[in-house]
Amino acid sequence: MKSSTSFNLYNTLNGKKEVLKAIDPKHLKIYACGPTVYNYAHIGNARMAVVFDTLVRTLRSIYPKVTYVSNITDIDDKIIEAAVDQNVDISTITEKYTQIYNEDMSKLNVLAPDVQPKATEYISEMIELIEDLISKRFAYEKEGHVLFHVPTYNNYGKLSKINREEQIAGSRVEVAPFKKDPADFILWKPSTGNQPGWDSPWGFGRPGWHTECSAMSKKTLGLPFDIHGGGRDLIFPHHENEIAQSCCSSANIEDPSSYAKYWMHNGFVTIEGEKMSKSLGNIILVRELTDSYHGEVIRLALLSSHYRQGLDWNEKVIHQANKLLNKLYEIKDELDELDTSNKSSSDLSVIEMLMDDLNTPGLIAELNKIIKDFNSSNKDKIVIKEKLTLIGSVLGILQDNSFNNISDELKIKVEKMILERDEAKNNRDYDSADMIRQQLLDIGIEINDTSEGTNWKLKS
Repeated sequence: MKSSTSFNLYNTLNGKKEVLKAIDPKHLKIYACGPTVYNYAHIGNARMAVVFDTLVRTLRSIYPKVTYVSNITDIDDKIIEAAVDQNVDISTITEKYTQIYNEDMSKLNVLAPDVQPKATEYISEMIELIEDLISKRFAYEKEGHVLFHVPTYNNYGKLSKINREEQIAGSRVEVAPFKKDPADFILWKPSTGNQPGWDSPWGFGRPGWHTECSAMSKKTLGLPFDIHGGGRDLIFPHHENEIAQSCCSSANIEDPSSYAKYWMHNGFVTIEGEKMSKSLGNIILVRELTDSYHGEVIRLALLSSHYRQGLDWNEKVIHQANKLLNKLYEIKDELDELDTSNKSSSDLSVIEMLMDDLNTPGLIAELNKIIKDFNSSNKDKIVIKEKLTLIGSVLGILQDNSFNNISDELKIKVEKMILERDEAKNNRDYDSADMIRQQLLDIGIEINDTSEGTNWKLKS
């Protein structure tokens, strides 16, 4: 290990915070469930990506090698539905939105995973897994479907900690007449008509969603691996089903941790106090946000709440992140002239907050303290620069030397809003004019009316 510093992580499996002990201290392995690619990435997708990217960055300051795998689900009923609606092959949908997802996450300084497996590239491994489960009598075939028989696995529910009635109610699977038990879930299902599929011992079909990650994690990382995670909504049934499949096949049926030792889940994103949903029309896309805000501002806002807690996305959150980042870049620009080539930033105490279950709000509070220290005449500026450099590298901020450069998209948007405000003023609609001024302030733009017109600048 690079340091004797320990990392404490809340383990969903055991329901408590634990000291992270790597299976192999020389090589930590992490798997996080990525997006289903049929539409643009939203702020909820981004939170998961930013949280796990920050985790990986932090752990790489401790361990000599960290391998991070995050998959792409590119076969799913939602993808098929989108392809039918647009009258295109599913690959047209998945290739387009995989590229968009990666581009959007890159704008948030999310580093590419070491491996980004696509489900359609691991069909043979999934078939092999299903055959093994059938041979061991944990799964059965009926009417072209293959199902995992939940009562055969005594540890089912250990991750989610919900009882059988809740399991059946929340299983998200159809209670079909061919099931032996209402909680049984699909491993393989038939494809009909123009639905995509693959040849299998049970006919032409496609894998169930839960089958994918069990096969891909084993192939890319081997079993057991250290950390598995994703959004809280995946705890049940997705991750519960993964444990059942993998422990009944390749891992130890008596020990759920023999698949993945630690389980980590981030909380939901709400929009101004409401659940994000199509019906409410409040889904916020990353692509829309990056038209108005620098990616690092969005990233810092996503890290402002502890990852296990919910994050309410509103103008105040993004405004505070924008204001803090502007101050930090002002300090960084002044400190860049200092020579720290003979110094080393190996002291991890500055990011100690992150070692306590990735406490990003605590580290952000430390950033505010650094701003105060910088304004104090008796503080060592070189030490401050070292701290900022290390914090920036693990939080994924302060990485853009052109931070204060305004994007063409933002310039166009601001100029359009100023014209709309001018028109409102000419029409004596001062309420609308004031509202537009506030909207500009909310996205970090200050305006100043002069005899020659309206000037604007980034808010300091």
